[in-house]
Amino acid sequence: MILMPKAKINLGLYILRRRPDGYHDVTTVMVPIGWSDVLEVVPSATGVTTLTVSGRAVDCPTEKNLVIKAYRALKAVVADLPPADIYLHKIVPDGAGLGGGSADAAATIVGLNEVFNLGLSIERMQTVAATVGADCPFFIRCEPALATGTGTTLAEAAVPGIEGMAITVAKAKTESVPTAQAYAGVTPCDRPTDGLLADLARHPRLWSASNVCNDFEPHIMQLRPEIRRVKDAMTAGGACYGAMSGSGAAVFGLFDDMAAATAVADSLSAWCDTWCGTL
Repeated sequence: MILMPKAKINLGLYILRRRPDGYHDVTTVMVPIGWSDVLEVVPSATGVTTLTVSGRAVDCPTEKNLVIKAYRALKAVVADLPPADIYLHKIVPDGAGLGGGSADAAATIVGLNEVFNLGLSIERMQTVAATVGADCPFFIRCEPALATGTGTTLAEAAVPGIEGMAITVAKAKTESVPTAQAYAGVTPCDRPTDGLLADLARHPRLWSASNVCNDFEPHIMQLRPEIRRVKDAMTAGGACYGAMSGSGAAVFGLFDDMAAATAVADSLSAWCDTWCGTL
């Protein structure tokens, strides 16, 4: 079975408070985009589960790859889960705040469920995915969602103002932001969940004036001016709204037309990994 694990962007990302367990409560709306990896799941030819990775280099040993962690997490609840050969072709850059690894992990769970006819519900797969990573449950359904708590509590979230808009995503090739570094410099600030949803119901040109923002940006862009440079290019190119996705380093811009989005992507392509599409 071949799957296309999609990346995501964050529309607003508020860090509300640090929890006693060391994690943080957040509020964000996550939206899938068309930038995707390719994942294939088939029954094992050797009786042993394997992972073969091609495409973009992945800087982690196989046993720590989220795809293998997802297999093991499912094996922990489905004891007779057969071994599988899994092939992952990486296209989405890591360290970008786009959830590429989490999407791959979720697709692994979905693929195993289908290939081996496990009959798991969406909710059951999301529960398993939550043990792999905070973003993973979102990618099981992979539809726009309001994420709260540590990011694993999901609710449907319509953002009608962005339908059909063009989007450019760009990540400076020299930049990659460790999640721990992003959280180390952020100052939590509690805000109501319904405030973000109300603001996102307006046209994206009004979001900045409504203080729709990513709380990681001030700290990360001070540390890494190349990320600020990407965002500035989005604004200069006519983006209705631009922001860093997740904890960085990727930045996205929303545009009224594809020509403007493509022009910005072309202008950044020499020193950034870029993708253009529509929402």
